[in-house]
Amino acid sequence: MSNNQINELADAVMEIKERQEAKDFLKNILTPGELDEIVKRLQIIKLLKKGVPQREIAKKLDVSIGTITRGSRELKYGAPGFKKII
Repeated sequence: MSNNQINELADAVMEIKERQEAKDFLKNILTPGELDEIVKRLQIIKLLKKGVPQREIAKKLDVSIGTITRGSRELKYGAPGFKKII
């Protein structure tokens, strides 16, 4: 995946102004499994920021510790995209 392709996707997302339009876009561009995964990853970040233990998050969201660790690492070492959203 090239930087130009990522820019094109980011530009498409930035054009969205309404919640329903955003939901429709996500449902159309992603498979149900991909959408579920993204939703879980956002919840992981939110729970980590609240200080919820990783094992509790894993149980609550039915995800692996590895997935949670990746989110934790992203929060710890930068992840500028998370700072604006959460």
